[in-house]
Amino acid sequence: MQSFGWLSILPPVIAIGLAIKTKQVFLSLGLFVWLGWTIMNGWNPVDGLIESVEVFLTSVTDPDNARVLLFSVLIGAMITFTQASGGMEGFIRWVDRAGLAKSKRSVGILTIVVSMTVFLESNFGLLVSGSVARPLFDKCRISREKLSYIIDATCSPKCILIPLNAWGAYVISLLAAQDVANPVALMLAVLPFNFYAILAIALAVFVVLTGWNIGPMREAERRVTEEGKLLRDGARPMMASEVAAAPPLKGVPLRSVNMIAPIGSMVATVPIVLWLTGDGDIMAGSGSQAVLWGVIVGLLVGVVLYRAQGIMTVSEATEQAMKGIQGLVPLVIVLSLAFTIGATTRALGTGVFVAQAAQATLPTGMVPALVFLLACFIAFSTGTSWGTFAIMIPIVMPMVEILGLHPALAVGAALGGGIFGDHCSPISDTTIVASMASATDHIDHVRTQLPYALLAAGGATALFVAFGFVL
Repeated sequence: MQSFGWLSILPPVIAIGLAIKTKQVFLSLGLFVWLGWTIMNGWNPVDGLIESVEVFLTSVTDPDNARVLLFSVLIGAMITFTQASGGMEGFIRWVDRAGLAKSKRSVGILTIVVSMTVFLESNFGLLVSGSVARPLFDKCRISREKLSYIIDATCSPKCILIPLNAWGAYVISLLAAQDVANPVALMLAVLPFNFYAILAIALAVFVVLTGWNIGPMREAERRVTEEGKLLRDGARPMMASEVAAAPPLKGVPLRSVNMIAPIGSMVATVPIVLWLTGDGDIMAGSGSQAVLWGVIVGLLVGVVLYRAQGIMTVSEATEQAMKGIQGLVPLVIVLSLAFTIGATTRALGTGVFVAQAAQATLPTGMVPALVFLLACFIAFSTGTSWGTFAIMIPIVMPMVEILGLHPALAVGAALGGGIFGDHCSPISDTTIVASMASATDHIDHVRTQLPYALLAAGGATALFVAFGFVL
């Protein structure tokens, strides 16, 4: 694969720095794409702009990407449905009566349980858990940043630790391509060695149970507790406020079923479509088709249910759906740019350059830890865990044979590093969707969760060093 050398890391470094400094997500991601294609076109800025637009159009019209974008805007319709019908308010009251939201701790535990339950697709799990938990967090005066951290920290990690999904199928296919004799057995053997994923989830649970706030998160929680502000002044949430906090329609009964039935139908449809599109193998199914049809079925169930109760006419349901869709336009723009960035980093060969630069300098005992750190850097710079897996596994497997490494430990290091980047890179689609699902400012989400992610990464590095010399 072609690489543009050190120039290949210039776009992600500049874009990430600009995003954190200016908090201008659209500008930063757009600059990433334009700079990348300008480099590849001999530093001709006009040709770089033309190529950027063409690649953008190619990326957003790719069937899988287009389905994800359509799913994302339709989730906006699902949110306004459950709010306008009184379902979300009814659910909150039901949770109160059931004693499930008596405290910040119980709300956090409920959020983790919901997030961990929806493990079939990462972004889908974020949107479901965020939609369910956000009104409860608001009611208990917990910051939106804390919500986005909790659902993000349990998103990609759970998908790789419970591999009965497209994530598991993808990793198995990468291992099979390296002539691994039994890729399924190796994938299962890797699970206890995926230290980052395990520590990320464990740390999120610890934070919920103890209320431990560090770095920028401490200020976010102080703001909510003392000033009653769910978002900081000047924040730009990834979801329009009229969608995130819309009241029920006048006179509607507050019934939790009006939220549970559509979302439950949406969740139940996903494994069915995965099974159908995978010809009976749920792990081989199409994740993009599954989540799209899931939200379509959920919306149809909502329309029928609300019409039967006399809550909404079809015309009113359409109006609510359009309101929700319009509120998620910023998300669609950012996701579209994220897809384009994926194509740009592949063309630049960013991951290949970084991997090759580090491969020759790895001492044997430190190999697992350095593989983990290398994967962290690649994933953070490119914003993609799957892309990092595709780069690192073909590098790691030959090293296993040549250096005599423990195969499960080495692969666990590569996968864990990819999860770190997917968890906290500001250009990762998972991080972006976590911000949207929590209706929080994207850069605020990145800033507040990064100390926790780095803490988990530090713990994982220490474990990889220890096991690297023992196994």
